[in-house]
Amino acid sequence: MTDYRKINNLVGWVVFLIATTVYVLTLEPTASFWDAGEFIACSYKLLVPHPPGAPFYLLVGRVFSMFASDPTQVAWWVNLLSALCSSFTVLFLFWSITILARRILVKEGEVPATGSLLLIMGAGAVGALAYTFTDSAWFSAVEAEVYAMSSFFTAIVFWAMLRWESKVGESLSDKWLILIAYLIGLSIGAHLLNLVAIPALAFIYYYRLYKPTLKGGVIAFLISAVIVMAILWGVIPGLPSLAGNVEVFFVNSLSLPFGSGIIFFVILLVAAIVYGIRYSIKHQNRLLNTALLCFIFILIGYSSYMIIPIRSSYNPTIDENAPDDILSFVSYLKREQYGDRPLLYGPQYNAQPVGQEEGAARYVKGKDKYVATTRKVEPIYDSKDKTLLPRIYSDQPQHLQEYKKWVDLKEGQAPTFGQNLSFLLRYQLGHMYWRYFLWNFAGRESDVQQAGVLWFGKPTDGVPDRVANSMARNCFYLLPLLIGVLGLIYQVRKNERDAFIVGLLFFFTGIAIALYLNQPPIEPRERDYTFAGSFYAFSIWIGLGVLGLAELINKGLRNTKTSAAIASVVCLAVPGILAAEGWNDHDRSDRYHSVDSAKNLLDSVAPNGILFTNGDNDTFPLWYAQEVEGYRTDVRVAVLSYLNTDWYIDQMKRQAYKSDPWPLSLEKENYIQGTNDYLPYVERPQVAAGIDLKQFISLVKQNHPALQVQYGSGDALMSFPTKNFFLNVDKGKVQQAGFVAPDFQNQVTDRMQWTINKSLLEKKHLIILDLLATNEWSRPVYFSTTVNSADFMGLSEYFQLEGLAYRVVPVKVASEESPGFLNKDVMYENMMKKFSFRNFDDPSIFYDDNYYRFAANARDKFGKLAAAYLESGDNAKAKEIVDHCFEQLPPATVPYDYYTPQFISIMADLGDEKRAKDLLEAMAKTSQQSLDYYMEKGALFDMEIQTNLFMMQQLITEAQEIGEDNRAMELQQVFMQYLQRMRR
Repeated sequence: MTDYRKINNLVGWVVFLIATTVYVLTLEPTASFWDAGEFIACSYKLLVPHPPGAPFYLLVGRVFSMFASDPTQVAWWVNLLSALCSSFTVLFLFWSITILARRILVKEGEVPATGSLLLIMGAGAVGALAYTFTDSAWFSAVEAEVYAMSSFFTAIVFWAMLRWESKVGESLSDKWLILIAYLIGLSIGAHLLNLVAIPALAFIYYYRLYKPTLKGGVIAFLISAVIVMAILWGVIPGLPSLAGNVEVFFVNSLSLPFGSGIIFFVILLVAAIVYGIRYSIKHQNRLLNTALLCFIFILIGYSSYMIIPIRSSYNPTIDENAPDDILSFVSYLKREQYGDRPLLYGPQYNAQPVGQEEGAARYVKGKDKYVATTRKVEPIYDSKDKTLLPRIYSDQPQHLQEYKKWVDLKEGQAPTFGQNLSFLLRYQLGHMYWRYFLWNFAGRESDVQQAGVLWFGKPTDGVPDRVANSMARNCFYLLPLLIGVLGLIYQVRKNERDAFIVGLLFFFTGIAIALYLNQPPIEPRERDYTFAGSFYAFSIWIGLGVLGLAELINKGLRNTKTSAAIASVVCLAVPGILAAEGWNDHDRSDRYHSVDSAKNLLDSVAPNGILFTNGDNDTFPLWYAQEVEGYRTDVRVAVLSYLNTDWYIDQMKRQAYKSDPWPLSLEKENYIQGTNDYLPYVERPQVAAGIDLKQFISLVKQNHPALQVQYGSGDALMSFPTKNFFLNVDKGKVQQAGFVAPDFQNQVTDRMQWTINKSLLEKKHLIILDLLATNEWSRPVYFSTTVNSADFMGLSEYFQLEGLAYRVVPVKVASEESPGFLNKDVMYENMMKKFSFRNFDDPSIFYDDNYYRFAANARDKFGKLAAAYLESGDNAKAKEIVDHCFEQLPPATVPYDYYTPQFISIMADLGDEKRAKDLLEAMAKTSQQSLDYYMEKGALFDMEIQTNLFMMQQLITEAQEIGEDNRAMELQQVFMQYLQRMRR
């Protein structure tokens, strides 16, 4: 037994070392796109990230960040946390597989024979290493995200339950259950995915202590469901919600100071727990005692969440939702800002409300008591508009078009239950789970969103270069899938109970999550990382597949040792092919552009500027650059969607490093949540020609009756009375400041006039207008070029492009092609001397669509800058810009995009006609290949089809520009053929 334990530990740690080495070698050196930049920044300074937060992850990330020798190394160290969490996941997976394999091969209490020992170790190594190299696990292992830590908790909890099972009957066996409870409590501070492992744990407990029956199994499942719900709803938001209710009562009704209700609640809770523990000891009730101890340790683990309100109370620079009191903390935990989705029963997409009801009272912290604010209003739907399993529920126009790609929706008709079921099976399970499952164990077509599965081989006929040459085009020749299925069959035959437990883990960490999420028909990115726990469970079966293969081999060889050796070696081909195929597209060790793009955007902004940004990838890398590396902290980054909240506006009015508070005239009472959330357009003939922006803001601030309109039950809303606005400008001050391009200095106007073509102004638009009215040109105001044009509010004619951002200036230049005009000199200085594109010219580094989108945006600005210099007669600078663009962003590493065709006419005008024609032909070939491929694929790739059609249209125009009329006509004919194919 001692020898087995030593060997099991040794081989496990060797596997751990292999996984750690792989993950460290492929680790991203900086902050990747999406949430990583936010998590690194919030770990480094213990800031408050988006709800529901990940406080335990942040605390551990903070510890790791302290090992960094300088701020530029912080990201690597926080990324290392994910790498180590993933390699520990692999370690506990190995030990879980060896426990399950030993149960099959060796009777309890016996020592494994040499052949069995070799087989058990081989099974553990193959299964654990296979998971190491799976697409989703590897992806999460090399970036700062919570999913690697979540997988670690799933792995260690499952292993700990198997260890408890082997210790039952010993005097201290219950300590394993208490450890599991503590780990579950800690996992809440990383991600809630770990909770779905509880049903599998419950059946391990049930099978070990009770004689299995159908009734007993049902009861065990129901109890596990109750435990999950008790933690998910009762502990996480439930206890703080109850504490909040007590706090409001003590402060508002008993006139006690803030915090008194929370203190009373905590004392009451502790007293109840102490009484329960004493009662269980007095009456020798072991089950009650263990349950209460588990509850206590869940609370201890969950207590990492205290860091959220503690840090928020210090008003940090990132303080999302500002959860600094018990009531805002509860809202933070409940993720109220994200809304709800129907799950088992609810309305369909075309259901019309027949009424509405007010929810419970909501409070915000006032000066000396909690002040009631607007109640949450919930729509009421007729029962005939509701259905079981409402999967087709979203009424967003984009979503409706996407639904039609999966089910045949008829205008004016409610979806049938069969259509909801079809969408569930085809999209939510088929496309958004099983496709990801097969990516990990069969193969993946490419990194293009919606990419399908490669079953066997990598065909290139009719495949565009963008797909055929993609490093993410991986084929595993079904080896992982087949060995895993063999392991599943083998375990079912040899140990049905364990197979059922692993099956439960597989189901609840995969299919059940897909059912619970009720995903809309389109997502901003692929969501495979959500189901890593399910792929972990399948890797157990891959490991056990070694046993199944050995049994088949042994039928011929009749030699256990030889069969075990052959099966282990053969099955090592599974992690081998996963590693060989996946290495190049998972190696991020030289990738920097996520942060470079952020710095490029910040460098597009003048000192002490205000920059409006759009979404995650437009913002989180900027937060990382400022918070961690201290880069351009004079720029105030403002996320437009957050500006619809009062807490974020409050933060804009505070100092942040070198960035001064915003000059706003509106007070808290004018933008507190529930006030001026939106302003409808109600025309007033008196000001139809236009209204002074300062006067409008002043009227809003006064809550003036002239702007009030009645709605609902007599409540009043502020409105905007005209779509035409003007702002008087101190022309001399602007010209003296010198921020307008020299070519346009004489066009500075003394009155800006623009039209807002909206029927509704959101709070963010009101705040932007207030900023423009109050700022008096004292601070530069910019919009990122990636911001949705709908948020420009008609100001685009007053935009001056200075890199990757538009500056609002009092010069009106109307242009159909692009907003405003260029400040050539400033843009040249920024893009040619300040911008960085590290390693974007290295063809050995894998970049996905997120990187290509940012590269395409930069390529577009290079093109516009070159065209501006060409128009001014400075051909030398124009050529320098073109050459620099194609050196930094070469087509070999950055595929052609819809911004590239503009360079054709520029090259021709610079006298390089051959280069222009070569580019024209290369792009024509690429677009035709892509259109043939994606049209064959179908409607899921509408975006790629439309992009390439638009590209071909541009090529036609460019061919005409350079005098290639015949080629333009040929392309026009091809374009029309594709257009006809689309309309069929």
